[in-house]
Amino acid sequence: MTVDTAPLRRALAAEIGTSNPTLAPQWGAAVAAVPRDLFLDTALYRPAGSRWEPVRRGEVGEQEWLRLVYADRTLVTQVDGVDAADATGPISGIPTSSATLPSLVVRTLQVAELQGGDKVLEVGTGTGYSTAILCHRLGEKQVVSIEYDTAVAASAAAHLKSAGYSPTLVVGDGLQGHQEQADYDAVIATCAVRSIPRSWLWQLADGGSITTTISGWMLASGLIRLTLDDTGAAHGRFTADPISYMLARPHERPPHPVLLRHDGNTSHARVAPALLQEWAGCFVAQLAAPSAELMTSGDGVVLRDVATGSQAWTETDGKGSTVHQHGPLRLWDQVEAALETWQSAGAPALAEFGMTVSDTALDQTVWLGSPDGPRWHLPI
Repeated sequence: MTVDTAPLRRALAAEIGTSNPTLAPQWGAAVAAVPRDLFLDTALYRPAGSRWEPVRRGEVGEQEWLRLVYADRTLVTQVDGVDAADATGPISGIPTSSATLPSLVVRTLQVAELQGGDKVLEVGTGTGYSTAILCHRLGEKQVVSIEYDTAVAASAAAHLKSAGYSPTLVVGDGLQGHQEQADYDAVIATCAVRSIPRSWLWQLADGGSITTTISGWMLASGLIRLTLDDTGAAHGRFTADPISYMLARPHERPPHPVLLRHDGNTSHARVAPALLQEWAGCFVAQLAAPSAELMTSGDGVVLRDVATGSQAWTETDGKGSTVHQHGPLRLWDQVEAALETWQSAGAPALAEFGMTVSDTALDQTVWLGSPDGPRWHLPI
């Protein structure tokens, strides 16, 4: 028996509208119209300690399945390339595809400031749900969506067809954009990037925009809308939202061996290592050491530079923290200087940060306060 999901969709739209009163009614209407259950197959993952456990529709029953699907949460559908339907039991790994929580989908689309008639390139089709939301708002002829994973793309195409939408779907590297359908009024990424790909900039129409999450190997992130000016450069400010998306696969951290800590040179930390566990603090640290990853260890933090193997780690010493640094880069010194700059400005939230991308995208800087303020270069 087919279940009428309209009440569930309306309830989800009302929940999202209550939590975000500034959300434009068009996005709430899209959530109420698009059946999310059509964009999930027969299984998904839920966390089980440090592992991921497959949950199957046929085993939990229709009522429980729909309760999961119409909750405002991210639903992991693939871990390390293994679809939930193919998992024979709990597995370890990193999520590689998911159905993003609907409130984040529409929040991102609202930040993009889309207007009727805009032509959009969506980078990261995923399950196809966000693509359907775009189609409902703009019309399917205005939407081009590109997906890196062949199997995920095929599944999304089937989902969109079952929901009655026929946008232009492309299988390929979303970081290269899709030149055949350019120029776009907006590029919107449902994955995070370490820096803006040049292709996105070059495929924009005059005055076009890029909405994406800037992230990195410390997994700190900030949502931003960049607008193209008449010189070919793009500028924008980050939102205050504590938002994160999965990194685009080509921007993911490379695998690394088990970390062996070295004593190295020691010094006393001038700033609290705990700052790296705050949203904005970690973002600043990532700007200062863009090729480093962040881990926690007991009562301290560990930084490891992926490119050089340099490391820094902290431990409490009764008067604060002692820092150990080893390797060609003084990772803690880099991070500490950036955190002190941030603190001297009053430790502002991400909304006080902005970004400028050159007309060739070969120079990308994140700045604090204004383009003339403190700035950090992103890895290109």
